[in-house]
Amino acid sequence: MADKKNADKSADKPVLSDPITLRVPQDILEDIERIAETADRSRSWVIVRALKYYLINEGSDLLEIRQGLDDVKAGRVHDAEEVFAELERLSREDAA
Repeated sequence: MADKKNADKSADKPVLSDPITLRVPQDILEDIERIAETADRSRSWVIVRALKYYLINEGSDLLEIRQGLDDVKAGRVHDAEEVFAELERLSREDAA
């Protein structure tokens, strides 16, 4: 039973990268340290959490824009007039 609990715990832990070096402005580091102390967490925990929020919000927007630009370059586009005509047709069908 103890082996199953340990296996479950290790499945929940993310695979970590090699350590990285990060230089931040002193005022940001002070905020990170205060948050870590208040939350009884490590500085790494606070920084990873902040990065996750960034990736979910702004980062995902940037990746979607990049995907759109890649689609345009690859010719995966639709003519706007055709899209509007299809929307109009679907709207009329729903109204009927």
